[in-house]
Amino acid sequence: MSQVLDELVALLTLETIEENLFRGVSQDLGFRQLFGGQVLGQCVSAASQTVTPERHVHSMHGYFLRPGDATLPVVYQVDRVRDGGTFSTRRVTAIQKGQPIFTCSASFQIDEEGFHHQNTMPDVPGPEELKSETELARMVQQLIPERMRERAISDKPIEIRPATFINPFAPKPCEPVKHVWFKAAGDLPDNPHLHKLLLAYASDFNLLTTSMQPHGVSVFQKFMQVASLDHSLWFHSNLRLDDWLLYSMDSPWSGNARGFSRGSIFNRKGELVASVAQEGLTRVREDWK
Repeated sequence: MSQVLDELVALLTLETIEENLFRGVSQDLGFRQLFGGQVLGQCVSAASQTVTPERHVHSMHGYFLRPGDATLPVVYQVDRVRDGGTFSTRRVTAIQKGQPIFTCSASFQIDEEGFHHQNTMPDVPGPEELKSETELARMVQQLIPERMRERAISDKPIEIRPATFINPFAPKPCEPVKHVWFKAAGDLPDNPHLHKLLLAYASDFNLLTTSMQPHGVSVFQKFMQVASLDHSLWFHSNLRLDDWLLYSMDSPWSGNARGFSRGSIFNRKGELVASVAQEGLTRVREDWK
């Protein structure tokens, strides 16, 4: 693995403080607050440590309650809600400064046989034909806000290659559809649980901004206040984050200063391995000047 990928894996490996109580370090990605994907991945990590190994996470649903501080660790409190014959449910609360910043429920299931169907993967250019977000950022680094510039142009643990390119510095209204390829920047051990943690982390990239595309605005514009409000993630099967996955996103609705986006994640074989939904704040600030 690369150093940045090693650091991300360590970020998702929590310290056990007490039974049902865990602590994770934080990472500053240059945003105004803690990156939501970190909390998503760490919450799934905490909940997973309280179930038996044969039960695998298949869904999580959470709410972002307060902005997190990227300079402080996060404490995760797990409530063992239920252990049934085939399903287990956990409630996780992420805490900083004595207050909850995120809460979620996660469900785990023993593998079973059942009916199967799925949507077809969209036909988009392959990742080999595309530049990464990091390469694109380096081409326009002088335009990136200083607080975000170093992170934007440095090597990333998750490489993202947009098949749909939107210029964030000169956005124009377009349809609310986006496709990006992504994968871990290095080889990973054959550990399905780790790959799901990394997917939870990566699932927060690009999703909310899809709902902003019809309105010709971006997160780099000072009059925009943008933040994730909730996040749902369904794992349909095991997956590998060290091979390319296609994140296909659309936004069917926005209104009342909120944008709603959906995502389907496919592997290179065209198998739908996960689905995502998120609503976020997309507010035009009146006090930005």
